Amino acid sequence: MNEINLKPVQHAVFDAYGTLFDVHSAASRHQSRLGEKAQAVSALWRTKQLEYTWLRSLMKRYVDFWQVTQDALDYALDSNGIDDHSLRRDLLNAYHELACYPEVPETLRNLKELELGTAILSNGAPKMLEAGVSNSRLENVLDSIFSVDTIGVFKPAPQVYQMAVDQLGSTPEEILFFSSNAWDVSGAATFGFQAVWVNRFGQAAERLPGTPVLEIQTLDAVLQYLPSD
Repeated sequence: MNEINLKPVQHAVFDAYGTLFDVHSAASRHQSRLGEKAQAVSALWRTKQLEYTWLRSLMKRYVDFWQVTQDALDYALDSNGIDDHSLRRDLLNAYHELACYPEVPETLRNLKELELGTAILSNGAPKMLEAGVSNSRLENVLDSIFSVDTIGVFKPAPQVYQMAVDQLGSTPEEILFFSSNAWDVSGAATFGFQAVWVNRFGQAAERLPGTPVLEIQTLDAVLQYLPSD
């Protein structure tokens, strides 16, 4: 065992996009059609998607994540001078079929074998999340899917993390929360979760409150910090 000791937990709760699912896999599927602009479109699509969730929460003008995803893509395509309705449709369809990261299914199976409850807590709209879980065949390794659509505000609003506590009937510190988004980790840690930062791309730490209990590069790395008996 490593020196980092986690407090006992009952549930492993996961952010979906960027943590379980590769948000850039949609653009990758149509890289030949996007050409040299593929990476720029995908990066801007993701950036605007996040910005719109934060801004809409602040303005109290909630729409579901599917609408946000469409608006963000429209901005990204327009900014890159792309006017192709067929490509737009295919990119959006691909977002319902995002690939999960390769270590995800086995890691979730291992966590369930440790008798932890498993759940998604996501900004995603219910149908988006259901499609992603089904496409990656994760139905048997996830117990619950919680969408912010239930309460009409996006992460990192504290109400979102409270929803998981209420639905799971646990205390915040009994939840081990995983996200690849440092701002989400900050929100979860500030709320009281034991937050794990899945820092897949070696990003610098944000200058925000809330400290992760653990930083790992891939999801499966958490297993070495959990008791195996």
